[in-house]
Amino acid sequence: MSWFEIAGFITGAVSVWLYVRENVWAWPVGIANSLSWLVLFGLSRLYLDMGLQIVYIGLEVAGWYWWVRGSNRSGGLRVQRTRRVEVLLLAGIGVPATLGLWAAMAAVSDAQPLPDATTTVVSLLAQYMLTRKLLGNWYLWIAVDVAYVVMYSIQHLYLTAALQPLFIAMSVVGLRQWRRSVAVPGGSATGDQATAAVTP
Repeated sequence: MSWFEIAGFITGAVSVWLYVRENVWAWPVGIANSLSWLVLFGLSRLYLDMGLQIVYIGLEVAGWYWWVRGSNRSGGLRVQRTRRVEVLLLAGIGVPATLGLWAAMAAVSDAQPLPDATTTVVSLLAQYMLTRKLLGNWYLWIAVDVAYVVMYSIQHLYLTAALQPLFIAMSVVGLRQWRRSVAVPGGSATGDQATAAVTP
């Protein structure tokens, strides 16, 4: 266990709790989380997970901007249900990306090429959906965090593996909270978003 794993544990738990609350402080904390895990996975020679953190940082900067600025004149984004066309588009991107990454990981003798490829792609899709406040992101996070419990345990990153059940529990809470937000006029069932606008 290293200081980077401890930092990743703390910032990961805090950022997910803030995402559940629709609080824009989630994004800078999430960036700190990604930086901690980038170093941890680099030291552990988990290069696919390391590269994933770099993409996360880019998405976190975008999510920070979108949550604060919104996509229209009304300001910040509102929670929305994932439309069928969005599901089809994301699946159309995700399936070939998974197959391509699976082949690439098998070519470099990755220990678990299919699980590694699948969790990477699903995580990226979930992170993108989170940046756009699409309700369905929580279903993907629950699925991928279940897989990560096994993967990180095999890689002997036990603290990181232990964090995943906490992520699963918070994702369930997030799903329930965001469902309420969809039903509330204005799109947010909490006061956090309005009081925590941090311009990136």
